[in-house]
Amino acid sequence: MRRWVMELVGLWRYPVKSLQGEPLGAIAVEADGLLGDRRWGIRDRRTGRILTARRRPELLTAAASYDGDVPVIALPDGRTAVGPGSGTDELLSDWLGSPVSLVASVGSDAGRAEFFADATDDTSRAIEWTMPVDRYVDAAPVLVLTTASLRRGAALHADGEWDPRRFRPNLLVDVEGEDWVEDHWVGGPLRVGGITLRPTQPCVRCTMVTRPQPGLEADVEIFRTLARHHGGLFGVWSDVVVPGAVRVGDPVSALS
Repeated sequence: MRRWVMELVGLWRYPVKSLQGEPLGAIAVEADGLLGDRRWGIRDRRTGRILTARRRPELLTAAASYDGDVPVIALPDGRTAVGPGSGTDELLSDWLGSPVSLVASVGSDAGRAEFFADATDDTSRAIEWTMPVDRYVDAAPVLVLTTASLRRGAALHADGEWDPRRFRPNLLVDVEGEDWVEDHWVGGPLRVGGITLRPTQPCVRCTMVTRPQPGLEADVEIFRTLARHHGGLFGVWSDVVVPGAVRVGDPVSALS
């Protein structure tokens, strides 16, 4: 059995589903994820679905943060929406060109969203899926990615920008080498600072990783590279076993 000893070098939360998130120096981690992470979403009032950048890529051009526990959305045109309410809904609807509302995940029904059957073709069939209750996460509370996997991807597609922002992890762990390291951690404990996670499954990637966002160009080859060489997987979804606090620079250890 190998013991991995590493360091946490990146930490992000995403207050609003599919919008740009916040890089953090430290954060409390609750039993169901990072404090404030993906607690809000933009709901299409016509369909009831939560919008994602899979179907509405322009969402990635806006950014979300918190003022206390109030979500603040900065739009690419310079306008700002603060907290939920009719004013925010009107501003977001005007920006997106369709009737939407900013809604909280806690206390509402599990969010429904859509993705494309072919991650490289936005004209392919749309498939609906249902997210876990109380947070607008895709599969599990925490997404972990390693620098080793980023280097592996960059070696396979050297012209691509393998910036961690493209893959929207919560935790970025620095690991030596060039391999899909985090796959080996599934099922075992992953200790990060004052918390313990349990990686449950590799993250199945989709068209999100191909989307343009501030500072990153659209790149369909990112997904194609992952599909050809790693079954479309990148990073691991993880449950929280022991909540607590984490900060950039914390030691990370895993057994595999």
